[in-house]
Amino acid sequence: MIFNSWEFIILFALVFVSYNLAKHKAQKWILLIGSAIFIGFSHIGFLVLAALSTLITFKGAHWINKKEDEKHRSFAFKSLLVVQILLLIGFKYFGFLEANLSYLLSLLGHQNQWTAIHIFVPLGISFYTFQAISYLIEVYWEEIETEENLLDFSIYMLFFMKFLSGPIERADSFLPQLKKSKTFNYDNTISGLKLIGIGLFKKLMIADRLAPVLNDLFASVQDYSGAQLLVGTILYPIQLYADFSGYTDIAIGGALILGFQLSPNFNRPFIAQTITDFWRRWHMSLSFWVRDYLYEPIAMNRRSWGKWGIAYALIVTFILLGLWHGGSWSFIIYGAIQGLVITYEMLSEKQRSSLLSKLPSGLAKTYGILRTFLIFSISLLFFKIENIADVGHVLSHTFDGVDSSLKELNLGIKDHNLIMCLSSIVLVFFYEYAESKWDIKQWFNKKPTAVRWAFYYLMLILVFCNGALGNTDFIYLQF
Repeated sequence: MIFNSWEFIILFALVFVSYNLAKHKAQKWILLIGSAIFIGFSHIGFLVLAALSTLITFKGAHWINKKEDEKHRSFAFKSLLVVQILLLIGFKYFGFLEANLSYLLSLLGHQNQWTAIHIFVPLGISFYTFQAISYLIEVYWEEIETEENLLDFSIYMLFFMKFLSGPIERADSFLPQLKKSKTFNYDNTISGLKLIGIGLFKKLMIADRLAPVLNDLFASVQDYSGAQLLVGTILYPIQLYADFSGYTDIAIGGALILGFQLSPNFNRPFIAQTITDFWRRWHMSLSFWVRDYLYEPIAMNRRSWGKWGIAYALIVTFILLGLWHGGSWSFIIYGAIQGLVITYEMLSEKQRSSLLSKLPSGLAKTYGILRTFLIFSISLLFFKIENIADVGHVLSHTFDGVDSSLKELNLGIKDHNLIMCLSSIVLVFFYEYAESKWDIKQWFNKKPTAVRWAFYYLMLILVFCNGALGNTDFIYLQF
């Protein structure tokens, strides 16, 4: 079940109505039952595995706390981490491990005796596994108390508005919200609906309009001109952003309607002037998780190496971050690029600052933004294209120019749809800019009712008449 489907709309409506009519304890059961239906809708195995991970984490945290001496606490903690990681690897990376082991055996002259086994990748497994790991780490570090209520903990792990692709919530942020009874809140409902509308606008007017042509282009890069490859390389980060931030807007908006505050996941990433700053703005809940539970422990372990210990921690962290996205060498390269560039930025900060200080501030800022965007765009070729040879083709032919005429730069999108798509991109970026400068919501709420509703109807008409309507999956569901 995905957010942009009739099944979800019906489920959410039923949860919303029954939730606001029920008392506090019943509200929790409604959330859990709604989440179970949401998760198990596609395959009951998804629900079984998620419930198993939840129970292991809940009981495991209490097991850690029962151990009095550090040796036994450490053993309990590490055992639970191994279980969670093995579950993730077993389902998500089995194919990658099998393929590489088979290749290694063939190089050694051994015949492949493996039987191909197709294992489904459960929905949301990366996200709820990361939540489980963060909870166990915080309990082990004694940063938080263990949760005593299994019902509350199950909602924390399985809450349907964040289950598929996050945000990755911390226990000390989400669990306290479950302790308070929720009543219908008109302002939260309106704000949530507006966020959902913004998310659907990004998804239907931009991401799903670009998806078919970019999927075709990157699936057969040899069939396109250099200019088309260049346009595709520039547009894909925008498609990915519209798709994932659109999903996040819907998730946060839906949760807000039910009375829950989820963590922000994006903060205008395309204004970042360095890759370092970019990752503080892009998929923030994952970036901060990786910082707290991977980078900082690795860096502390290598602190005797000085700045090279930091460089080591950065590269290892981002390689693992790339591998988190999927079991393929292309994702590993994608992560390695991020780590190497951030390491370069860290080691050359003084020299770069000195050079940029000689430029006018506006020019230096523009250079930084363009440089960051282009580096990220190039790295995303490895994210999007699994065949590394095809990535090489794109990079080596990007500046070959057009084959016939400039008309081919539209990538086959009809003129009307292209105009609407590009206009939507400009509108979204302008809205994000304006929102960062002024309180747009308060300003808009002061407008007459007729003006506000006229705007709502205009947006609905635009989406229904020009959006790429359909039950298209969100890109990050595969992770």
